[in-house]
Amino acid sequence: MTPNAISAIGMPFAALAGLAFAFAPERLWLFLLGALLVQLRLLCNLFDGMVAVEGGRGGPTGVLFNEIPDRFEDSVILIGFGYGAGLPELGFVAAILAVFTAYLRAMGASLGQGQDFAGPMAKPQRMAAVTIGAVLALLEALVFGSLWSPIIVLWVVALGAAWTAAARISRMAARLKAGS
Repeated sequence: MTPNAISAIGMPFAALAGLAFAFAPERLWLFLLGALLVQLRLLCNLFDGMVAVEGGRGGPTGVLFNEIPDRFEDSVILIGFGYGAGLPELGFVAAILAVFTAYLRAMGASLGQGQDFAGPMAKPQRMAAVTIGAVLALLEALVFGSLWSPIIVLWVVALGAAWTAAARISRMAARLKAGS
């Protein structure tokens, strides 16, 4: 299997995770399914890089297949989680900020500054937060009959992504000033 095919396989996992989260308040087990699908999405992201780099099978379009699915996947997962939390607007805000952090990483690279993966809320942290939030949502709903944890997780992701964006902008500006 090619790295690009592995990257593409992550997209249906993410789309199904977003759908599972969106409908989870009606069928609580979907929170757990969504968490599992997020992890399968991340495995695809891990394996595509391993096959491309360590397997020596990367191609000229690899960078596109590495980045484009990630933006789609982040967005559908966070938007679906927003619907599951009962605050779709917050899911959209978190998704926009997630894409913005990736844009800033790419912008820094285009300026010759390399890829800045630092954050407090880069992709691995966002997906970990959503996975943990989904498991907590299931437990919270079963034990207490409420769903505050997905709302809290979305706020953490949104604020953390905004912080990540601000930090990346600050580092880019400092490097630009030092270079001029």
